Amino acid sequence: MAEQNYYEVLGVERGASQDEIKKAYRRLAMKYHPDRNPGDKAAEAKFKEVGEAYAVLSDEQKRAAYDRFGKAGVDPNAAGGFGGGQGGFGGFGGMNGGADFQSAFGDIFSDLFGGGRGRGAGPQGPQPTRGNDMSFTVEVSFEDAAHGRKMDIRVPAWEKCETCKGSGCRPGTSKKTCPTCRGAGVVRMSNGLFQVQQTCPHCHGTGEVISDPCPDCQGTGWKRTTTVLQINIPAGINDGQRIRVSGRGEPGVNGGPAGDLFVEVHVQPSKFFEREGDDLHMELPISFATAALGGEVTVPTLDGESRITLPEGTQSGKTFRLRGKGIRNLRSGTPGDLYIHVLTETPVNLSSKQKDLLRQFDASLKEGGEKHSPKTEGIFEQMKNFFKK
Repeated sequence: MAEQNYYEVLGVERGASQDEIKKAYRRLAMKYHPDRNPGDKAAEAKFKEVGEAYAVLSDEQKRAAYDRFGKAGVDPNAAGGFGGGQGGFGGFGGMNGGADFQSAFGDIFSDLFGGGRGRGAGPQGPQPTRGNDMSFTVEVSFEDAAHGRKMDIRVPAWEKCETCKGSGCRPGTSKKTCPTCRGAGVVRMSNGLFQVQQTCPHCHGTGEVISDPCPDCQGTGWKRTTTVLQINIPAGINDGQRIRVSGRGEPGVNGGPAGDLFVEVHVQPSKFFEREGDDLHMELPISFATAALGGEVTVPTLDGESRITLPEGTQSGKTFRLRGKGIRNLRSGTPGDLYIHVLTETPVNLSSKQKDLLRQFDASLKEGGEKHSPKTEGIFEQMKNFFKK
């Protein structure tokens, strides 16, 4: 049978860089890992192949011997092979002599499969693990979001179980060393050439088991309760943004820190304003007379009422700006502007007398040569010229 080519196993060129070799191995190891292919003998065999290839090609000294002598150069059972019969792969101690897969491949598998210390257990035993984060939602008024405020919220919390004092064990009993991992928090699965380290499925990485759990907390050591927490709603917060409260999430494992609480803020719509970034927009209805004659009008703002002066002949849709009357920027504190869009209201429910007065007024506008409605007269003039063609 033809000799196995390590470069072909990993799918890389003979001159591939170490980064290319490592990337190829990560991809194939993830694809064929036994945890992802339970009971698949073909996948298990392939997993061994890629591991064997990577063990050689990732080491420059072994790779050089392999390139020169082929597999015989790194086979510990071959006469004159790399490392001879004194342990084969040099620093690996012959692989079958107690080599720890974690030392050679831990950086890869801790990322791929959660093994190693990052998930609560490692070669030195159980490690502290941070608790999960929690989320909570609050609703605030538009004005409170604009100005900011402090508010009390009732959120889930955890306190140590009084019955077992946080041990998780029935009073009078204690935790026992996990018989599966013998307190290490991890188990090692042999794959012939090397070993794969995984978090212990029995104790979940803690290294201990509870044979007689506390009846009040069911062995968790914690009891869920609620607490009142004061949070600060910062001025300028927008709908959907979150506030982080450190250490108010779920409790950690093995003495690890608690997670964080994320409070999502929902802002109620305003009766007057529409928000665009730090600017505000509003529509201001005015009477026909005010639009024609001009004058002062009252405008609502976040800081109370303001007054602006409209010029004579203000057209519907005209926009005015009040500087600094918008929302304060969440980071800089600089306020945006308020844009006021004027809408001229057409009078309704007129009496007969009012209608007559309007007709007289309209007739008076048509007398003389003044242009009282330049846009309207301009349109009619264009229409006349159009139909003359």
